[in-house]
Amino acid sequence: MPINSSPEFSNVERDPVLLMWFMTLVVAGMYAITLYNEPATRQLGTLLPFSLLTFIHIILHWQMGKIAAHPSKLLWYIVIQGVLALVISMFARNFEMAFALFMALIGQAVGLFGLTRRGLLAGVFYLVLLVVSLMQFSGWASSIKVLWTIIPMTIFVVIYVALYMRQHEAREQAQILAAKLETANRQLSEYAAQVEDLTIANERQRMARELHDTLSQGLAGIILQLEAIEAHLGSNRPEKAKTIVGNTMLQARATLSDARAAIDDLRNSSADDLDSALRLEISRFTSATGIPCDYRADPIKSLPDPVKETLIRAVSEGLTNIARHAQAQRAGIEVRVVDQKRKSLSITIQDDGQGFDASEIPSGHYGLLGIRERIRLAKGSFDIHSETSVGTTLKIKIPL
Repeated sequence: MPINSSPEFSNVERDPVLLMWFMTLVVAGMYAITLYNEPATRQLGTLLPFSLLTFIHIILHWQMGKIAAHPSKLLWYIVIQGVLALVISMFARNFEMAFALFMALIGQAVGLFGLTRRGLLAGVFYLVLLVVSLMQFSGWASSIKVLWTIIPMTIFVVIYVALYMRQHEAREQAQILAAKLETANRQLSEYAAQVEDLTIANERQRMARELHDTLSQGLAGIILQLEAIEAHLGSNRPEKAKTIVGNTMLQARATLSDARAAIDDLRNSSADDLDSALRLEISRFTSATGIPCDYRADPIKSLPDPVKETLIRAVSEGLTNIARHAQAQRAGIEVRVVDQKRKSLSITIQDDGQGFDASEIPSGHYGLLGIRERIRLAKGSFDIHSETSVGTTLKIKIPL
């Protein structure tokens, strides 16, 4: 049985060692008692082989752990230990020594094989050798009488060792499970740290999208309206400029409100329903740019706030890009409920502007990146189709 090099052994490792010491002390004690009670064993011709065989018998007990690792050697171990116990009993010529030797071997056989056929055969083999040794110095009649005492004691030893080994195995399994639980807890702690890191990264990306969709888009719209005001004032159209000033003030207030809402709750939407929110975005776009925008939409029931916010932000970003880059004469937005079985919503944003190469979007266009991220998180799809001098079409499809 392997012994831990740590100064504090576990119970599972310590108990078999204690059992071996107990067996050793019993055999050594019976050896000493035999020498004291049997003068013949103190004669040099008997003492030397008696002592040597007893020593070998004890050493083999202590080598049990190594021998058990090689099943092919177990049969030889059982036979050799049985023969040694028989010869030692013949030298000792007393019942106590024989009983101690063979009871220890029977208990060890049960410990090795359990209550199996091999364990039973090994126990019967040792029991037969015990009876043979008793017959050598007690005779047949006395052996039969002693046998009625040996059998109950043998049953007791077998039951005791079997229960002990079950308890030992249960405690060993408990320690294995405890080690596995400790490993699992350590892994869970590592996973929790990784999840926390990912959560922080996702939160930073979400905050970046919110800042872009509130402050950045709002300020971009205000700048466009101020440029329009400047153009109207330069063309001596103060009434038109005054109208846009009113719209600019409304948009500035709305931007401030959106920014506050984003700080308080990053999932706040800008309107009670999708249709009203999209019409408001189109109104702001047309007032600021003078570009007419056609709007067609299917009747849509109430949507979850995350889905509604995603679509509003996507349309707002699409209109902002048209105002800043497209140089378009007209724009259009179409909202359709498609795939009736799976209930998906399709939004198309298009213009007749100058177009661009959709495969090479210049760096710094965080708006399109934000749209992609929002649609991806909503498990939707986002496609861009653009041709030079023809226009650009953004297609969004999102499950409801």
